[in-house]
Amino acid sequence: MGKNLTKRSDDYSRWYNELVVRADLAENSAVRGCMVIKPYGFAIWEKMQAELDRMFKETGHENAYFPLFVPKSLFEAEEKNAEGFAKECAVVTHYRLKNDPDKEGKLMVDPEAKLEEELVVRPTSEAIIWNTYKNWIQSYRDLPIKINQWANVVRWEMRTRLFLRTAEFLWQEGHTAHATKEEAMQETELMNDIYAEFAETFMAIPVVKGSKTENERFAGALETYCIEALMQDGKALQAGTSHFLGQNFAKAFDVKFATKEGGLEHVWATSWGVSTRLMGALIMTHSDDNGLVLPPKLAPIQVVIVPIYKEEEQLAQISEVANKLVNDLRAVGISVKYDDRDTQKPGWKFAEYELKGVPVRLALGPKDLEKGTVELARRDTLTKEFVKREEVVGKVQGLMTEIQETLFNKAKSFRDEHITEVDSFDEFKKVLKEKGGFISAHWDGTPETENKIKELTKATIRCIPFNRKEEAGACVLTGEPSEGRVLFAKAY
Repeated sequence: MGKNLTKRSDDYSRWYNELVVRADLAENSAVRGCMVIKPYGFAIWEKMQAELDRMFKETGHENAYFPLFVPKSLFEAEEKNAEGFAKECAVVTHYRLKNDPDKEGKLMVDPEAKLEEELVVRPTSEAIIWNTYKNWIQSYRDLPIKINQWANVVRWEMRTRLFLRTAEFLWQEGHTAHATKEEAMQETELMNDIYAEFAETFMAIPVVKGSKTENERFAGALETYCIEALMQDGKALQAGTSHFLGQNFAKAFDVKFATKEGGLEHVWATSWGVSTRLMGALIMTHSDDNGLVLPPKLAPIQVVIVPIYKEEEQLAQISEVANKLVNDLRAVGISVKYDDRDTQKPGWKFAEYELKGVPVRLALGPKDLEKGTVELARRDTLTKEFVKREEVVGKVQGLMTEIQETLFNKAKSFRDEHITEVDSFDEFKKVLKEKGGFISAHWDGTPETENKIKELTKATIRCIPFNRKEEAGACVLTGEPSEGRVLFAKAY
């Protein structure tokens, strides 16, 4: 099982790909660049979805659903957005197949079934949603509108990797409409904060909150806020973005509202989203050479109980105790699986649940029954101990919190140790090559310098941190004046 994984230190990329497949999270499909998310992987995504959905609703958002197809004319309405996604678009041109008379049993596109207007398969939904909002908004009384949708989108990626970059992926996208710029800006900040809270509280991933440079902004946005995480191989991963769209989409789709004062103004907009990319972040932040390591708050199975026995009579006695433990643990809200399959040996099961990242494993054998104990193993530290049977529930409850905190603190220590301040370009290149992680450096604020650094090193500005000190300095490449440090890194 997990023992055969490629070591992270040998080939991180290969380790990741093997882990995703062997832990039964996802696999490549018959459609090039698309994945099948398997039940165990989807169960983790569902837990993420449930927590985020709750957080969205608590802040006044409602779920809706909009079409997968966007008429090309609507897609083109906001030029920067259309231009930004044009190279990744899949386009539907025909609506029917027919039998090929020259090739029996084969189908061909029916040339007579050409669409009057081509349809773009949504890479993002601003166009179709703002065209809809035009019908929903007449007056300030109709505002704000706070809509979220859980959906799939298609971006025709050529180089794909399971969860991190696929041609089709799952995500949520929020789209809100507001009467004032201030309200829209507050919404943009709020949603970025919610993403950060989710990443840190549930995923146990520390993140840096900041804004993107003009080069890195979402196409069509005036401002993009983000949360950036650091993976174990020293590369950054953008874990969520929240965009202030200004009035760009309202003007493109002529969405105006009558103000309280009797005037007519364009609406202010935001959009924000996270995707199944978070699965990649979760895997790469915590997992090890033995397999997946899951924070208890997102683990589909928090505790597994494995019986160790030779005879059926022993199994019956163990099952009696195990089933009581199952009921007691479930009664305090802990998800438990009792694996009494007779098709696999206990050692095989231990390896399987280690590979799948189940936070706590309990083992019960005849000797445990005699002593009134249970063997308890932690997935995060790989430590074992014997616990009195009557103390198991309390112990496991405490461990759910402890493991969650341990994973966060471990990831935070790693992240903090891999934020390096540099003041020269030679130092910049040395740290990038030998240590990786976030490089905190001065930048002169120009897109030209940003592009040049990317060209020379493949490192990009991940964000301008919100909490950075405003300190004058000299740009690490040009020596020109700088207002403060920004975070560079190589990224997924």
